[in-house]
Amino acid sequence: MTFLPLYIDPGTGSMLFSILIGACATLFFLAKAFWLKIKLFFTGGKGQKADKSYKKYVIYSEDKRYWNVFKPVLDEFENRKIDITYYAGTDKDPVFEEKYTYVHPEVIGEGNHAFAKLNMLSAGFVLMTTPGLQVYQLKRSKNVKHYSHIFHSPGDPTMYRLFGIDYFDSILCTGDYQFADIREMEKQRELPAKTLVTVGCTYLDVFKKKMEEIPVEENKPFTVLVSPSWGKSALLSLYGEKLLDPLVKTGWRIIIRPHPQSRISESEMLKALEEKYKDTPNVEWDSNRDNFYSLKKADIMITDFSGIIWDYTFLCDKPVMYANAEMELGPYDAYDMDHEIWQFQTVKKIGIKIEEKDFENIREVIQNASDSPELAAARKKAREEAWMNIGQAGKLTADFMIKTMEGENSVK
Repeated sequence: MTFLPLYIDPGTGSMLFSILIGACATLFFLAKAFWLKIKLFFTGGKGQKADKSYKKYVIYSEDKRYWNVFKPVLDEFENRKIDITYYAGTDKDPVFEEKYTYVHPEVIGEGNHAFAKLNMLSAGFVLMTTPGLQVYQLKRSKNVKHYSHIFHSPGDPTMYRLFGIDYFDSILCTGDYQFADIREMEKQRELPAKTLVTVGCTYLDVFKKKMEEIPVEENKPFTVLVSPSWGKSALLSLYGEKLLDPLVKTGWRIIIRPHPQSRISESEMLKALEEKYKDTPNVEWDSNRDNFYSLKKADIMITDFSGIIWDYTFLCDKPVMYANAEMELGPYDAYDMDHEIWQFQTVKKIGIKIEEKDFENIREVIQNASDSPELAAARKKAREEAWMNIGQAGKLTADFMIKTMEGENSVK
C-alpha cells in the first residue's frame, strides 16, 4: 500500500492551530480555576494567594523593528519606577541593550510560539502593534483585562487587513482624524465602541530627536531616495529596472530602501536587482532597521503607497513623488469605506505624481519638481492632523495605561 503525503493549506492550518490553541487555553484555565477552588476549600479561604503569573502591564513586540514604537513608553515606566513586562520575539531585540530596572524583557519567540504564550496570558493591560486580535491565531486571553492597539504609522487606520483592529478595547491614535473611520467600522459591524485616545506617534518622536543629532553631510551629492512598499502593486515589483535605469543615468546618488517585508516575500526580485546594480557606484542599498539616516540624506523621495511617505513628509518637510499609488483594497478595511480615505486624499495634496511615461525623462521631471507654497501648506496641514502631541506620545501612552488600570478612563 502506498501512502501519499498529506497537504494542509495555510488557511486550514491556521484554523486548526486556532482550534488547538483554543482547546489548550480552555483546559489551562479550567485546570487553574479547579486548583484554586481546591486550595480555597481546604484553607477556608484564608490561604488563597494571588495569581503568581499575573503581570499588571505587558507590551508585546512581534519584531525588533517596532522598538522605536515602544521605547518612549518603556522609558516612561522606568522613570516612574513602575514594573512592566516586555515580550520580545528574539534576543536580538534592542531592549536587551538597555539597562532597565523596572522593564522586564522576556523572549517568547515568534509566530505561533508567541501566540501560544499570549493566548494564555494573565495580565492587566496588554499593548501591541500587532493587528488581527481574535481573528486568526492571536486570541484574547480570558485572564487579560484590557487589550490596546497602538498605531505604528500616522497613516489611515483602515489600511489594516480586514478586522485588524476590531476586537481591541482601545486604540491609541496619532491624530484625531483617525477616530471617524474607526467609529464608522464599529457602526457597520455592530461592534461596541472602543476607547479612542490620541497620544501622538512614539516612533516619530524618537526619529525627530535622532535626526536632529545627525551631523549635516558635507559636500553632499544630490540624493534621490527610492523607498516603496511591497507586493505586486509596489514600485520595485511593478517597475524595477524601468525606473532604476533612468535614475542611475542621472549620476545622482540613488539610495534604494526596500520595504522589510520585501526581503521575505519578494527576495528573488530584490536579489536580481541587487545583482544588476552591485557595481554601480552611485547606487546604495539601505537595509538598516531605522530609516531616518536615508531620510536625512535625501533631497527628494520616490515612493508609492508606503507609510514612509509620512516619515519623510513630517520629519524632512521636503517634496515627495509617488508612482502608482493605486492599490487593491479588497483585503483591507478601507474597502468598506464609502469615501476616499484620508491617506489617499492627502497623498494627492502633498505629493507630485509621476507615471511610467515620465521615467525616461526622470532627470528633467525631478529638476522641474518645484516645492510650491501650496505643497508646503498641504504638508503642514497633514502633519498637524496626523502627528499630534509631538514629543509627548510616550508620556501620554503611559498615562493612559496606568489610568486604565485605575479605572479612570472613559470612552470618547
